[in-house]
Amino acid sequence: MAEETETTEVKGNEEFGTSPTPDGLASPTIDDLMEHADSKYALAVFAAKRARQINSYFTQLNEGLLQNVGPLVEYQNNEKPLSIAFREINEGLLEETLGEDDLTEGN
Repeated sequence: MAEETETTEVKGNEEFGTSPTPDGLASPTIDDLMEHADSKYALAVFAAKRARQINSYFTQLNEGLLQNVGPLVEYQNNEKPLSIAFREINEGLLEETLGEDDLTEGN
């Protein structure tokens, strides 16, 4: 008698409720982002500053003040400001300019 075996085909990680293509820091990749910055340090400063602006925009939006520019790309409601900033950088919507205070340690 041959034993019957049951096979389960899983595409991505549907079994666990995750998408096959991860979003966030995995997309865009660091290699893609490095095309828009001189160094990883410059990229980190650049993205962090833009993420703070986006976060401030959402806070001000609730208060009726609009002193910062909102996201320049389409975004999901639950998407983190840093992920939005990385996508803006990757799409070439922002230009990197570091000031003197960005180039010194301890700031």
